[in-house]
Amino acid sequence: MARVEENQEIKLVHMLCNKSMDELPGSVGTSASFSLRLGQTIFSSSSLLFMSFGVEFYSYTAFCYLVTVMGLVIPWSFTLALVDGYSVLVKCPIRQPGILLIIFVGDWVLSTLTLSAACSAASVVDLLLQSHGPCCPPKLCSRYKISAVMAFFSWLLSFASSLFNLWLLPSL
Repeated sequence: MARVEENQEIKLVHMLCNKSMDELPGSVGTSASFSLRLGQTIFSSSSLLFMSFGVEFYSYTAFCYLVTVMGLVIPWSFTLALVDGYSVLVKCPIRQPGILLIIFVGDWVLSTLTLSAACSAASVVDLLLQSHGPCCPPKLCSRYKISAVMAFFSWLLSFASSLFNLWLLPSL
């Protein structure tokens, strides 16, 4: 009896993992998605590190906002990179509509927050550089610029992940 139940569970797992649908590169559970998530984690971490090296970032709200958003993006992207890595190793991509919807909405929200944080930080850096007088030492301003650029790269990868998952969602 237990053997029959075990065989039924194995068949159910095979049925869930081997759906007859095209594999969309970049969607959750693929190696491309793993690469996108790893890139998001790396760029978000570097943005946070470059911003945090300058202790004076807390003087500007846009920089604090960037640090907060990157603090949200890093665990989200790292967790999904782990999920993607596991899915690639066991060759069973995630295809449950509810889980994909949660991942898509989370990507979309964090992508929007990342873009707004990167834009606001870049505009403050530009304002500091264009102002007449020494508002920002060159060493700190270059760190802030690099941080904003890394945030833009993180947004680009997050937006790509969101679009791939949006494309996959209706086909389930």
